[in-house]
Amino acid sequence: MKKEDLANILAIEAKKKRAAEIENQMARPDFWADQQKASKLSQEFFYLKNLIDRFEKAETEEDMSDLEEEALFSGELDRSNAILSVHAGAGGTEAQDWAEMLLRMFLRFSEREGYKPVVLDKSEGEEVGVKSASVKIEGINAYGKLKGEAGVHRLVRISPYDADKARHTSFALVEVIPEFEEIGDIEIPEKDLKIDVFRSSGHGGQSVNTTDSAVRVTHLPSKISVSVQNERSQLQNRETALKILKMKLKKLEIDKKQEKERELKGSHTSAEWGNQIRSYVLQPYTQVKDHRTGYEESDPAAVLDGKLDGFTNSFLKSKLEKE
Repeated sequence: MKKEDLANILAIEAKKKRAAEIENQMARPDFWADQQKASKLSQEFFYLKNLIDRFEKAETEEDMSDLEEEALFSGELDRSNAILSVHAGAGGTEAQDWAEMLLRMFLRFSEREGYKPVVLDKSEGEEVGVKSASVKIEGINAYGKLKGEAGVHRLVRISPYDADKARHTSFALVEVIPEFEEIGDIEIPEKDLKIDVFRSSGHGGQSVNTTDSAVRVTHLPSKISVSVQNERSQLQNRETALKILKMKLKKLEIDKKQEKERELKGSHTSAEWGNQIRSYVLQPYTQVKDHRTGYEESDPAAVLDGKLDGFTNSFLKSKLEKE
């Protein structure tokens, strides 16, 4: 690909203009008055600066290929932080162990990408693993990278918990939503909410506390439930849970609109339990295969240790080709 073509694809001139705008804001004496906003703008500035520098120094085909990956993040919300949740399917110990394996995979992937993962909630399994867990993943393109992970993940292995060494199949559901900058005019009447306060089921430690401040907020009309237990107070957990609930409702609105558009085009898929997106086979052979793109890897251990780039990129490329 010619460098000028890549410049158009990456909208380099627009990015230079945006970087200059942020740099001017950063020079103001009151820039850090709103620390949350300033931090996000600083992060955006350094991302843009790095991309522009890489483009200007790019000379070889390999340099160009690395930069082409940036063009995959074409969605309006791709650059947002992500909120990712993992839910164990039916099957008790097996499914809960599998859910925790997936949680670890996404945490390791986040670390590999230089993102900042923050565990918001973790409901431990009765014996091992987790029943459900939610993580906020902070970083440029976090949602773009992870949005393709939404759906059912299937594991086939010889169970370490089965004395007969029988082969088991386990399922877990992954949900991914963007952290919206603006939630808009979503207002939830108090009568539509059920709010429970409970003690953390975690074992303590750095990321999950063990006070009675954990909060679960349930939206009664949609049955959507959000739990948060990582904040210092019950009030903070409630505020965070309500914010994430509004994000989920906004994402639901967007999904419904897109569903109607896909139905009109004659193509529709759902991220519910019946729709498996990926299989991880540990026995009798080793393979991880994405059923949407056909992309596969022969080393499940590496994938479960966070090596997801092949899957995330193949998904993004397939979406780009369909658009």
